[in-house]
Parts: sequence; C-alpha cells; structure tokens
Amino acid sequence: MRDIKPFWQNYIDGAWADGGAGRIDVINPGTGQKLAEHALADAADVDRAVQAARRVHLSGALSDLRPVERGRMVRAMGRYLLDHIDDIAPVLTLEQGKPLWEARMEVEGAARYFEYYGNQAETVEGRSIPLGAGYFDFTTHEPYGVSAQIIPWNYPLEMTARSLSAALATGNAAVIKTPELTPLVNAWFAHAAEAAGLPAGAVNILCGLGHQAGAALSSHPQINQLVFTGSVATGIAIATAAAQNVVPCVLELGGKSAAIVHEDADLEAFESDVRWGIYFNAGQVCSAMSRVIVHESRHDELVERISVLARSLSVGPGIDRAAFGPNMGALVSESQRDRAARMVAQATEEGARLAAGGRKLNLPGAFMEPTLLCDVTPGMSIAREEVFGPVLSVLKFRTAAEAVEIANSTPFGLASGVFTRDLDRATQAARQLRAGQVYVNEWYAGGVETPFGGYGQSGYGREKGREALLNYVQTKNVAIRLRS
Repeated sequence: MRDIKPFWQNYIDGAWADGGAGRIDVINPGTGQKLAEHALADAADVDRAVQAARRVHLSGALSDLRPVERGRMVRAMGRYLLDHIDDIAPVLTLEQGKPLWEARMEVEGAARYFEYYGNQAETVEGRSIPLGAGYFDFTTHEPYGVSAQIIPWNYPLEMTARSLSAALATGNAAVIKTPELTPLVNAWFAHAAEAAGLPAGAVNILCGLGHQAGAALSSHPQINQLVFTGSVATGIAIATAAAQNVVPCVLELGGKSAAIVHEDADLEAFESDVRWGIYFNAGQVCSAMSRVIVHESRHDELVERISVLARSLSVGPGIDRAAFGPNMGALVSESQRDRAARMVAQATEEGARLAAGGRKLNLPGAFMEPTLLCDVTPGMSIAREEVFGPVLSVLKFRTAAEAVEIANSTPFGLASGVFTRDLDRATQAARQLRAGQVYVNEWYAGGVETPFGGYGQSGYGREKGREALLNYVQTKNVAIRLRS
C-alpha cells in the first residue's frame, strides 16, 4: 500500500481546488490518530460547483448524447474503480475503519452500480398515448439537470456510486458533498470521470460540514434534484431547505429493521444472517438487522448460538484484517462508539440482559465488542432507536400476529426479514410488514437490481433497480394535433 498523501483537495469544474472554509482533519478510527487533511468547502465553493454542473446540463454535453454513449462512459467509471481497487480499498479502510476485505467488497459494489446503470441508460424510454386519429401524443424522460448528492460516512464509495451512476446514466450533472468523516476515497470518482471522458463540470466533489456546505447545497436555488442518505433529523432539515425551492428529494434515512424467526427456522443457517446483518461494517448499516423477534420456543437456543458467534469475532484495526473471515473493524469514530456503548448501558438499566459484549475495547481507536442483548421488550429505547453499531436486540413472540405487530412498532420501515420454512406464512408476513424491502430466509437478499427505500421515518423515494432511474428524470408529454 502506498503512503497516504497528507492533503486532499476538492474537485470543481474539472480541477482540484482548496476550500474556502480551510481544512479538516481526517482521523483513522483504527488508531485514533490523524490520517490526513482535506480541503473544506464553503458556500462559495458549493456555488461554483453548482454553476459548473448547470453549465454542463444547459450545454447538452450529456443529455444530447445517444444513451449508449453515456452508458459506455458510466460503465468505464466502474471499470476504473476495479482497476484501482488496490489503491482505493486501503484508503477506505484507514478512514472508515472496516476490515480491508470489506473495503474491497465496497469497491466492487460501487463498480457494480456503474455497470448496472450504464447498461440501463438505453432503456429509459417514453410511450405513445392513443388520442384518436387527429392526434399524435407521446412522452419523453428528460434529466432534471443538476443532481445534488449528500453522502453518508458508512459507505462513502458505494453510496456515492449508487446515486452518481444513475444520475449520469440519465444525463444529469452532479455535485457531491462527501461526508467529513470519510471524504478521501471519493477522489477516485473524479479520476474515473476524467478517464471515462466526461466533460469538466459533470462531476463535482466537495468535502464540507453539514451546516455549511450541506446547507448551502440543499438550499441552492439552481439544483434540480437532491439525494440524501443519513439521519432522520438531518433528512428533515435538508428536505425543508429543498422544499423552499420546490426541489424533489430522495431520502434514505434511519432504520430499526427486524428479523422474525419462527419456530421452524433453520437457526444454524440464521447464524450467517446475523453475522452479515448486524456485525458487518460494525453494524453501521441503515438496513442492519438490529432486532431479532424470535418465537419463544427457540429463544434460548438462538441466544446461545448468537452469543457464541459474537464472542468468536476478532476485533481490531481493519488494515490488519485483509482476509475474509470472522472479524470486525472499528466504528467510524470514538463518538459513534461511545454513543453505542451508552445505549447498551441504558438498555441494561431498563431491564435488558447483556448476553455478549457491550463494552469498549481497551485499544487505541473506536472499537467495541460485538454485542447481544436479550430480555428486550418493545417499549425499551434500544428496541425503538437506531444504534448504528454492532448491537443486536432479541425479543420474544408467541403468535405470528404478535411478531408482525412488534416488527411494525417503530417509526421506521426500511427493511424486515422473515425466517421460516412455511412459504404461506412468509408471504403473509411480507404483505403485513411496513418496510420497503422484506427478506425471506436470507438477510440482504437481492442486489443492485432490486429497489430499496423506506416507509415512515426511513424516508421516501427508491434507490437501486430500474425504479431509481425515475428519481433522476422528469416526464414530458408532447401532444400534436395532426392536420387532416
């Protein structure tokens, strides 16, 4: 791995630039030490980026292309990421904390978005509408123009790829505000855009604080569409600012996703779902399996199995964990780790029992033990509030109706799961669960091709799948009166 350069810049209108708000320290959560500095954008930097993207849109440099040509450039960006995975993945691990093998998976996942949406560019088609012999009526889909994208710190590469690839495939230009905790890896999108032949200004990348750059971007009168992934409180603030200019938003917010485990479930197989569902990326996943609602007849066995699993995970610096296996890295920051630990302590005060983990590790950096809480009841804070850490709560149920009621008892509705051999029972539960995605017998089943988004306070709009493309286009109807 190459040494990390000490200072990273923003990318505006095809050129690297310092930030009007100075610099910000990027901390390695695996050591607690400073990793690098990044230029910090202010409102003037945001405006320059928006104007550059707007110029590209108005010129037609992207929207006038034949879709297959845009698609080829989008796919080329994905190939660029894969070609540079050995450079990108270590930087991602060092700034975010996840094991190196997880970081490589994120690079591959980011590249897959560019492959998928590059292939979809040619499929965005309108339709003709019959109005009788005297008319020819048809619809077209046009890009919004400037897509503003505010990215979370948990998957800075993959979440940027998810929105950027769809925006470019449909002919939009983009302004990306990276997360201040994990801003470094997004530099490779600038390199990828240049290598793919995108015009200067089509992709702009800024690191800035939420109350400065984020606020300036979400309230800018010349953005045309906005995508945000993050907390409910921030999502409300961003949507409120965008609404002042009647700018449509796609919001993917919090989650408190539940897996319902029936008495006939395969608990041995379910161990793998828990491993991926709550301890992958140290639980810092919007759709993490943060609650397990298990039939009372299988409760004790399930708790024992997960306790063994949690204790088996090796926890330490992600850069030392290059091999796929039972290990976990740091949380993104010590403050995020401390918040998770406080929520666990509060849960035990409310009556939950600690079956595994629950403590900070005595290591430099933001480490916490993989944690399992049982004797959790639906009214407890730990059962209702998002932890965003490696903390799993186990609740009991007696009837299928009770299980669904518990699963639906939070204000969130991002994902849910049902584990049973009874397909009828699984199908019925899938209809009743208030969630944008329901997994049956495998947590995270699906892929780039399947739409993803939330109910309730988990947000609105859909990412992934063909459904996401409709977030980035406006439908125009053209009605022609024919001369007889």
